[in-house]
Amino acid sequence: MESSPSKRPRAPKSRAGRLLLNLVVTAVAGFLYFYVALPPINLQSGDFYSFVGILCVVYVLCALITSGMQAVTSGGGPKEYLRFIKSQCLPVGILFLALIAVAVVGSLISLPIFRAAAYRDLLTVEDGQFAQDISQISFDKIPTLDRASAEYLGDRQMGTLSDMVSQFEYSNDSTQINYQGRPVRVAPIAYADLIKWFTNRGQGLPAYVIVDMVTQEATVVRLSEGMKYSFSEPLNRNIVRHLRFSYPTYLFGTPQFEIDEEGHLYWIAPRIVKTIGLFGGEDIRGAVLVDAITGESTYYELADIPTWVDNVFTPELIMEQYDYHGTLINGFINSIFGQRDVTVTTDDSNYIALNDDVYMYTGVTSANADQSNLGFLLSNQRTKETKFYTAPGATEAAAMASAQSEVQDLGYVATFPLLLNIDGQPTYFIPLKGKDNLVKMYAMVNVAQYQIAATGTTVAQCEQEYVRMLREGGITQTEDVPQTEASGVIDDIRSAVMDGNSYYFIRLEGENTYYALSAAANPVAVILNVGDTVTIHHTAPAEGGDNSILDGSTVTLDRAAPETQAVSESAPAATPSPAES
Repeated sequence: MESSPSKRPRAPKSRAGRLLLNLVVTAVAGFLYFYVALPPINLQSGDFYSFVGILCVVYVLCALITSGMQAVTSGGGPKEYLRFIKSQCLPVGILFLALIAVAVVGSLISLPIFRAAAYRDLLTVEDGQFAQDISQISFDKIPTLDRASAEYLGDRQMGTLSDMVSQFEYSNDSTQINYQGRPVRVAPIAYADLIKWFTNRGQGLPAYVIVDMVTQEATVVRLSEGMKYSFSEPLNRNIVRHLRFSYPTYLFGTPQFEIDEEGHLYWIAPRIVKTIGLFGGEDIRGAVLVDAITGESTYYELADIPTWVDNVFTPELIMEQYDYHGTLINGFINSIFGQRDVTVTTDDSNYIALNDDVYMYTGVTSANADQSNLGFLLSNQRTKETKFYTAPGATEAAAMASAQSEVQDLGYVATFPLLLNIDGQPTYFIPLKGKDNLVKMYAMVNVAQYQIAATGTTVAQCEQEYVRMLREGGITQTEDVPQTEASGVIDDIRSAVMDGNSYYFIRLEGENTYYALSAAANPVAVILNVGDTVTIHHTAPAEGGDNSILDGSTVTLDRAAPETQAVSESAPAATPSPAES
């Protein structure tokens, strides 16, 4: 008995039917690819060309399957396939070749060799005066953590929440912001796995983590309404997918998590544009703010972005633009041969808080990348206002090595420096971490003379030692601080232990000011009682400042107490806590 020939699936016989089937299959494949890869529908994006190219290939393969497989069975070979594509897929082939031509031409006209001046002018850099522009930061505003330490503390804090730890985890995706006048890092939590997402997606993420970069305190802030839009959402509420569906033609940078001054949650998505040719000159034109709870999105042009937003321009983009500015300052040829006046940024960056904004800091060195900096940049991450400060001295790497050498017996590791104004001097402030990833000590290294390196277990102790070394080295001069005195009857006494030292806070009758006295420098302060008559010599109050607590240099009891040594001008004074009251 002869076997019957095997049945083959039948393709549509009519040309219109085959065309419709090919288009349907291509559309389905295109939708799946778009949903997963999320390419912008924009000629300035390389992902768009990949997307359209894949659609073209899918359509041709479908056409071959539905109409062109006879070329295989008839033994026609490759020529038959080419003839088939030419006759049946000509529009698709033309589109594919056109895309290749546009991409090639667009790449050529975007090259720095042809547009050196345009690349140089991507970033406007002004000269700044360090001592005038950068005021000395109070101890309670100096960040003492780097990102890794902050995220370690945030992750460890999650472990204290027994009702969350099995369902959620720390996202390790923190953003540094200024929140209510303090430098902090904020990060959303994430679903622990896909099953936890499925069981908790209705309520959303119930909290976020905030780490105070000064006090090193990590707090999990619970939300009255869960966060619905985040990176840990796998489907439509994924923040990147939500943005792409809402703005299909926009090019976006990585969305950054922030909170406003009232603690409401947002994603900040910078809108990227290419300003040179078709693919060159990446810059930011504006940003979309997405409510992380409701998903409501609002686009703002750059000048209209709310002032509480701190992260629009990334440090990487600013450094890239400065590298163009510094290398192409005298043209493209000079950037390769001769390299006259060519400068580049150093390898890393950090943050500094100024005027309620976050500024990116990085050093500037010569093209030879030696162990010395010419100065440094400060760039506002919301407006891109950028200034260059001339400060010849050590690179950040050299300063880190100098700081580590001071504590080499302890094995502490230096983190990337923060730039501060200490006693009018550009100074690298370097937290030193132990093996447990926690900050153990602090170092201050002079930018101009990095052999001047002071360390301390507290910021105040480190600063006092650093100032002493500056003055002993003749770099700065001791200034005469205006003194005044106050006499009267003690109405209230409070005490506190700070940095291992005892301080007494005295308020006289009829006054609202407390005078801070160090017991080490003023032993008589230990025996004072309410009702004693005293005379306190103290530093003059700062004009326009907070004068609720003043540094009392010396105190005398009934004009008969022994002379005491003056307290250092930089001795800290702090309001006693309620417990100490």
